[in-house]
Amino acid sequence: MSIFYEFEEVDAFTTGAIGQPGDRTFYLQARSGRQRVAVKCEKQQVSAIVQYLQRVLSDLPPPDDKPMAGALELATPVEEVFVLGPIGLGYDRSSDKMIVQLEELGAYDDEGEPVEGNDGHIRVYVTRAQAAAFCEHAERIVAAGRPDCQWCALPIDPDGHACPRMN
Repeated sequence: MSIFYEFEEVDAFTTGAIGQPGDRTFYLQARSGRQRVAVKCEKQQVSAIVQYLQRVLSDLPPPDDKPMAGALELATPVEEVFVLGPIGLGYDRSSDKMIVQLEELGAYDDEGEPVEGNDGHIRVYVTRAQAAAFCEHAERIVAAGRPDCQWCALPIDPDGHACPRMN
């Protein structure tokens, strides 16, 4: 069954992580009125979205306003509709909105061929203000994980770290 959501106007487009550093699960979430959709994703995917949005925003006039910070928290319960695979990002000049296209990580059969019919798509249009707020919030969420070792750049677990460069 194919899943498709399109949000031309959103109350919030956000990200968040559930769990302890080192064992967090990341989500992207779009909300509009009573409709809410969440997608499970990787921290690196969140960072990639931030990098793209910041690059586009740097070429545009600054936004006039920003959403309230509390609006960027994940609404619970978080129920994912799919696991994120490919991401499409763009800018629509006519509406002055960023377009975020989220696609389901595809399933493959035993021969390595894509399985048809189980592909989800979510398209979200966000204002410049929402994109800027998403970027600021997402950077804080990503940075809240385990600190990196200053010598090997690997994450340091709460129980310690066996640094390969210090052995």
